Amino acid sequence: MPTLHTVNKSPFESNSLKTCLSVCKPGASVLLIEDAVVGALENTSISSQILDAVRSGVKIYALNEDLKARGLPQTRLINQIIVVDYAGFVDLAVKNTKVQSWL
Repeated sequence: MPTLHTVNKSPFESNSLKTCLSVCKPGASVLLIEDAVVGALENTSISSQILDAVRSGVKIYALNEDLKARGLPQTRLINQIIVVDYAGFVDLAVKNTKVQSWL
């Protein structure tokens, strides 16, 4: 049963993303929204955990509108991050049988 995990808190102010990544199973999707999109930046303290999750079969997404709202260019993101718009967010929610929000 694939799960979409949504995380909205910055990984530099909350442990939500780290906790989420620690329980994700292969085939899961993680969507970074709101302040959590800063976790998609390369060369940060969370980057290695995100790359480990990707290597284990977890797909990591970032919401483009939230990246833009925070002035974060896609060129600064970890290469394996998949950027989606709101339509992509809806597609992820439909594609997965369960949605888990990490607050």
